Amino acid sequence: MNRRSPKSGSILVIVMVTLIFTATALVMFLEKANNDLAVDARVIVANRLRREAYSAVEVTLATLVDFGLADNGLHSTGEGWGDPLKWAGWTPDPGHTVEVSFQDESAKIPLNHADSATLTNLFQAWKMTQTDSQHLADVLLTWMQQNYIPTNTFNPDYEQGSLPYTPPYRAMRSQNELAAIDYAKDVFYDKQGRPNDLWWRFWNDCSIYNFRSPNINAANSDVLAAVGQFGDDQQQTIGNYLAGTGNYSSLGPQWFTNSTAVRGVVGVVGNTGSFGTTITALRILVTVREGPHSQYRLSVVVSPGTSGAKTVQTTATNVKAGASTSATGETTAADNTPGTPAPPINQSHETPTSAQASAAAAGPAALQYPFTILEVLENDQIPVQPPPPPAKSG
Repeated sequence: MNRRSPKSGSILVIVMVTLIFTATALVMFLEKANNDLAVDARVIVANRLRREAYSAVEVTLATLVDFGLADNGLHSTGEGWGDPLKWAGWTPDPGHTVEVSFQDESAKIPLNHADSATLTNLFQAWKMTQTDSQHLADVLLTWMQQNYIPTNTFNPDYEQGSLPYTPPYRAMRSQNELAAIDYAKDVFYDKQGRPNDLWWRFWNDCSIYNFRSPNINAANSDVLAAVGQFGDDQQQTIGNYLAGTGNYSSLGPQWFTNSTAVRGVVGVVGNTGSFGTTITALRILVTVREGPHSQYRLSVVVSPGTSGAKTVQTTATNVKAGASTSATGETTAADNTPGTPAPPINQSHETPTSAQASAAAAGPAALQYPFTILEVLENDQIPVQPPPPPAKSG
């Protein structure tokens, strides 16, 4: 009877363990390689869609320039530039679909110029009580203005919190600042700290950019009530005029070009002089799709010419130091001033002429771009309002 030696059995166990480890390592390697390939493929697709999105933005801006020159500025998509890619005859690469939409950022209330009455009117349009509306306006303006005197007793002590800080005393640069403002954080966020419906309503009604007056051609009902003090009837009349419905159905979509035209539609009611009629900040939203799953989203806010909206450049005020410092780490326009470029290398070792020396000292000529880029957001950076919850069945 043959007996297998203990030594051969040990060798068999070692071989089996080695095979198991080898197989496990091979499976892990294949999984990692598969993940790496998937990531690389997504990056390649994203870069391809990204180029398509920026091409669509440039075509859109070129179309807007044409309409702006023809109509003495942009007023409303009713002028005909609502589908800029079709107007320009531009088509994406095969297999791609591109959608372009607009949001008139300058149709909102500019927080940089908002006063107590306007904000109180706005919050009352949200069906908040007079007391709560005034209190919310007070906390926001106390945050943004150093010398603002609230209408009621309000003494926030931000320095006594677990993370001490002081109000910046300048207009908000991000709506996320609401999370740091006493009382406002309770109004605009739920118990889990997520933006609620009022946060999104504030985002749709108020702008962080610096411009003088909202464009009435795209102002929503909240803005019409807060700034113009228009009632429901006047709001409906303005909507009918702009959409070409109701009493204005025979005219088709219209747009206002001056406050006199607004007065001719709404009559003597309301404050028409508080509105503008030209777009000064426009958000361009581009979505590029490839197949059923690949998507790239781009949001660009532009300001036409040099007289349009600007970003808030005022730095936060350090009350204790009595000086201005940047509380957010952001820089002002002066901080972004580029240095003088170095003159080109003269590889021929010849003495440059006076004309060449002057050209080198002057640096490259400034690009006469017809728009100022105020903001660029991509994909997950773009705020997306969640859909409303489904209605409860009876």
